[in-house]
Amino acid sequence: MQRESELYAPVKALLMGQGYEVKGEVGAADLVAMRGEEPPVIVELKLKISLALFHQAVARLALSDAVYIAVPKPTGRTARRALKDNLALCRRLGLGFIVVKEGRAEVLCDPGPYAPRKNKRRQARLLREFQRIEGDPNAGGATRHGIVTGYRQDALRCAAHLAEHGACRGRDVVAATGVKEATRIMRDNHYGWFDKVATGVYAISAEGRAGLTHWAYSW
Repeated sequence: MQRESELYAPVKALLMGQGYEVKGEVGAADLVAMRGEEPPVIVELKLKISLALFHQAVARLALSDAVYIAVPKPTGRTARRALKDNLALCRRLGLGFIVVKEGRAEVLCDPGPYAPRKNKRRQARLLREFQRIEGDPNAGGATRHGIVTGYRQDALRCAAHLAEHGACRGRDVVAATGVKEATRIMRDNHYGWFDKVATGVYAISAEGRAGLTHWAYSW
């Protein structure tokens, strides 16, 4: 699909099938549809999703509550993910969303108020991570080294203990550092900071010593 005008006919056919009278390029709107005494339906036609398109559509909400955006239906895995995200944004903004493929228009959502359900499980995970992070090492964004997570801070505490005391049993690291998952962290060795020297006994690796220097101000 090369031109926005190629979107017009399928969207017009869709609306005419629902009893609307449709006209293109009315004022600043790409398409306007009327049915009896109902408020106008306004559709903005674009070849791709953009922030400017959302700005344009939101501005049309001053004219009618029935505002849609219409774009060619994207294909591919990445495109499908973007389509899902853009659909959620349309619902959040109270916009309708139409996609066109092979000359056929399909309504993915209609305009209307949107109240998303809260995900209690994800909220709880966010709060656990908040409580786990010591201090405010990221200052609202990535540091010059990267993002500091609670998991990384716990791994640094384990590495620091091993650097000072030498090889230790996992349970001793737990007791000394207060990191309840110390044994699992050292066993999983996600950052390559630990060497297993015996069953349940770990020492700091060369990478671990470098990590303590690299992340010195992060925990």
